[in-house]
Amino acid sequence: MASTPSAPLATPELSALTNLISTSASSDPLSASTIQILHNLQHQHLWTSLQVHNLKDPYLRASSLGEGLATMPSEDQTIPQYLISGIPPHRVYTHPDEQLYLLERGLREEDLELERMFILPTVKNQTWSLRKMASVFDSLPDEADIQAEEASMNDGEETSDGLGGEKAVKLAEYYEYRKKARLTKEWGGKRLLLAMVDRGMGGDGTVVYYVVQEGAVKPRQN
Repeated sequence: MASTPSAPLATPELSALTNLISTSASSDPLSASTIQILHNLQHQHLWTSLQVHNLKDPYLRASSLGEGLATMPSEDQTIPQYLISGIPPHRVYTHPDEQLYLLERGLREEDLELERMFILPTVKNQTWSLRKMASVFDSLPDEADIQAEEASMNDGEETSDGLGGEKAVKLAEYYEYRKKARLTKEWGGKRLLLAMVDRGMGGDGTVVYYVVQEGAVKPRQN
């Protein structure tokens, strides 16, 4: 009995994410991971106002101190090249002392304006050290710079969003106290989200996020 020739299998279409990476990213794997995480934040976690930033390299300043890259461990010479910033749909983290401040004044996290947060794109099994993580925090803007930028953006605009009465007064007091608390690091230092992509052998491209903070973190009380 003669066999019937089988029709050639059609090549599956590329996913929207694969097309985005192939058209938008360079050959640098960290660039491709950044685009993938950006896509995940926008379409799966509903972040808005997303931007990609070039990560400043603080080691470039080492030459002025007589310390070249050649004197540093090889694992510290490769620094992530990108940062992502955006506004999440809800607050990601609240310091315990800040949480207590809100509870004592009858304020909820839903009453507060959402803030821009930084995300560090990484890949599973990527080598890290305390020196490299410290360099990332050094690249983040200082609280004074953030406050100056917010002041210029809100110049002449109403910030109460139509709220009136006692709650508006409490919110105004909260924002004023928050400026001082962050300058003194009473409510903790700088923080970011570390986004890690599973792209190794057998990896399914899952992205997980970890809150990473600068310095010691006060434990929560249950």
